[in-house]
Amino acid sequence: MRLATWNVNSVKARLPRLLGWLAETGPDVVCLQETKCRADQFPAAEVEELGYATAAHGDGRWNGVAILSRVGIEDVSNSFPGEPAYEGEVDDAQITLTEPVLQRAPEARAVGATCGGVRVWSLYAPNGRTPDSAHYAYKLEWFAALREALAAELAAGTQLVACGDYNVAPTDDDVWDPAVFVGSTHVTPSERQALAELRALGLHDVVPTPMKGPHPYTYWDYRAGMFHKNMGMRIDLFYASEAVAGRVRSAYVDREARKGKGPSDHAPVVVDLD
Repeated sequence: MRLATWNVNSVKARLPRLLGWLAETGPDVVCLQETKCRADQFPAAEVEELGYATAAHGDGRWNGVAILSRVGIEDVSNSFPGEPAYEGEVDDAQITLTEPVLQRAPEARAVGATCGGVRVWSLYAPNGRTPDSAHYAYKLEWFAALREALAAELAAGTQLVACGDYNVAPTDDDVWDPAVFVGSTHVTPSERQALAELRALGLHDVVPTPMKGPHPYTYWDYRAGMFHKNMGMRIDLFYASEAVAGRVRSAYVDREARKGKGPSDHAPVVVDLD
C-alpha cells in the first residue's frame, strides 16, 4: 500500500502536474493540502478517471484539504471533534451592543477517511504568522484539539495516519539555517512541544529518505535559488500509529515533483507499507 501527502498550493493551478504524478507514481491514498477550492469545485471527475474516489473539504479560500483513494473511502469526516475556529483580531471600534456575535465555523484544515483499513487524516495546520499574533495562539489551540481527537481514535485501537503540512519543523535539523528562523514561527518551543505531545500518544514520525543532501526537506520558498541550493524545511510530516509505522518499508521525498515550470513550493512525501 502506497500513501502520500502533498501540499499542492492550488489543485486547479497544479492539476496537470497532479494527474501526471498520480499516473506515474501510483499511490493508493493521497492526502492533499492547500487545495484552495470549494469541495464542489474539486476536480473529482478528473482523478476518478485514474481510479480515485475523493473526499474534499474546502471553502474556496486559502485552505482546503482532500483525500484521494483507490482502496476505498469510508467514514469521511470534515474537521475533527473539537476543532477550533479562528476568531481573528477584532477591532473594538467595530463592535456595537446591537450587533450579534457570529460563531465562525472551523476553517477547512482537516479531512479524515478510512482507506484500505487505515484511518487517514489530511491536515493543514495554521501558519501562525508571528509568535505574538492571535493566529499563533489559534495554531496552538488547533494542535491541542487535534491531540485530543487523535488520542480518542488511538484509544479505540485504530490504525492511524495523520499526515500533511504541519507548518512546524520538528528540530533545528529540519531547517536549512536555524539562525534565520530565530523569532519566527515554525520553530518555537511551543510549536515543537505540540508535535512532541502528538508523538507522546504513540504516533511515530516517519522520516523520509532525503533525495539531495543530508536533510529530507519538503518545502522550499519560491525565492530564486532556494530549491536549487536546498535551502528548505521539513514541515510536511507523516505521523503513524505503531501498527502502521511497523509496516513502513520505505519513505522518500519526491523532489522531482518540485522541479520544472509552475510547481508547488512543497514536494510530496511518499510512504510504502507492507
